[in-house]
Amino acid sequence: MLRVILVLLAVALYIYFIIDVARTPKGQARSLPKWLWMLLVIVLPLVGGVLWLILGRAWPEGGGWWRRSGPVAPDDDPRFLRKLDDDVWSKKMKRRRGEPT
Repeated sequence: MLRVILVLLAVALYIYFIIDVARTPKGQARSLPKWLWMLLVIVLPLVGGVLWLILGRAWPEGGGWWRRSGPVAPDDDPRFLRKLDDDVWSKKMKRRRGEPT
């Protein structure tokens, strides 16, 4: 059973490496041309794939998924907080002057 799981894992990784190389734009493959990386991954299934991940794949700037910043929450956005403060201040000033808000 363990052999079956290991073979399935190896096949899944093999397919992943082939798809990853194929989907990478031509200019983003490092060290070797893209076609040579594809050949390496096909001829040397796991070794070529690991080499692709380490030496060939261009990782996104900024370090990866853990540094991606999503949209800023309203309570963290300084412009939004400043607008709230301005609105509160202007309502307070209008009340002091007796103007309708």
